Amino acid sequence: MQSLTKRIPAFSKAFVAGRSTARNVAAVSQRGALQAKCFHSSANQRVHVGAADYQTTPELQNFPVENFDHYRRDVVDQNVNKAFTYSVVGGLGAIGASAAKNTVVDLLSSMSASADVLALANLEYDVTSIPEGTTITVKWRGKPLFIRHRTAKEIDDEASTPMWELKHPQADADRAKNPEYLVVIGVCTHLGCVPMSNAGDYNGWFCPCHGSHYDTSGRIRKGPAPLNLEIPPHKYLSDGTMFIGE
Repeated sequence: MQSLTKRIPAFSKAFVAGRSTARNVAAVSQRGALQAKCFHSSANQRVHVGAADYQTTPELQNFPVENFDHYRRDVVDQNVNKAFTYSVVGGLGAIGASAAKNTVVDLLSSMSASADVLALANLEYDVTSIPEGTTITVKWRGKPLFIRHRTAKEIDDEASTPMWELKHPQADADRAKNPEYLVVIGVCTHLGCVPMSNAGDYNGWFCPCHGSHYDTSGRIRKGPAPLNLEIPPHKYLSDGTMFIGE
């Protein structure tokens, strides 16, 4: 009897909790149904009202609409548009090509030698001041130049030299534009030494480093040098003025 008495409060609590839960579920269900009903009714009302407004209202049916035809552009020939586009593209291409050309020209101009450097690259010399049978040495582009005033005998000897005797065959007339004067770069073609003037077996130039002998035309005649002395670009501005350079 006591155990039953103890169980009654527990059953009461469970019953009360169950009723509360049921009420909450019912309230939620009722609230959801009410919201759905309201939504459905409002939607129907909106549809109904909208249809009535736009279909049955004379004021809306007779509402004036502005004419926008004067804002429209007339139909343009497509060929005209293409010609304009091609003209614009061609003009921009020409401008770009001109700018690129000017850039390249400016770059090359900045890389070219300045006026003072070009002045040092050329040399004018009065060869009539050189005594006959002697050789002078001048500096040109950082290299020694030999200018020789040859005698008549030297001119005849070099002109009559057979080509088969020469290691590097060249005619004297091809090396001396004026037979009286010969100009050569004073660098041995063997290893780049500076030969001695008026020396050697041919009274031209002699390189003491390895024993190369050159005649008075600057041609190699004996020794290890493979080539003749180089002739620089030169010309005569007058009978006595030699211009060396380009």
